[in-house]
Amino acid sequence: MNRTVHDLSREDGIRAAYTEHGAELYRYALRQLDDEGAARDVVQETFLRAWRAADRYDPSLASLRVWLFAITRNVVIDEARRRSLRPVSPQPLDVLTAIGPSTTADDDRTVTGWLIEEALQRIRPEARSALVETYLRGRPYAEVAAEQGVPVGTLRSRVFYGLKALRLAMDEMGVEL
Repeated sequence: MNRTVHDLSREDGIRAAYTEHGAELYRYALRQLDDEGAARDVVQETFLRAWRAADRYDPSLASLRVWLFAITRNVVIDEARRRSLRPVSPQPLDVLTAIGPSTTADDDRTVTGWLIEEALQRIRPEARSALVETYLRGRPYAEVAAEQGVPVGTLRSRVFYGLKALRLAMDEMGVEL
């Protein structure tokens, strides 16, 4: 993974970030919105917001790629809401048939997974393990507690405080779920 740090408050920093991540962000926006013009607008708005919030970007909290994807996801949501209030003219049925089933939900889950994975790395290992085993893998508390050698009440506390820490980490990353 590329860990290049760009000074996003400078034009050359934004330009370098765009060169490095712009195409990937565009493809994501295009898959979500199925509109080339809207996807270009989303990417433009993403980098405008990144430039405006450059002083709040902290590479120790999230990689530039993850931070830009979080911004893009929020802009896509804004654009989808805007479009639902002012729908575009319907496409002919044959065009819709040619496009095939949408992968919007899959793409959204993928980006959400990346963001959650990044946030999980920011919480205590005990809480992370408790959350992964109980929430993500769906294992019973008693089984996980026995495996970790702790009482069930301790595991429940780790899950509770782990969720609070995960929400805080995601807020710090600028993620709105």
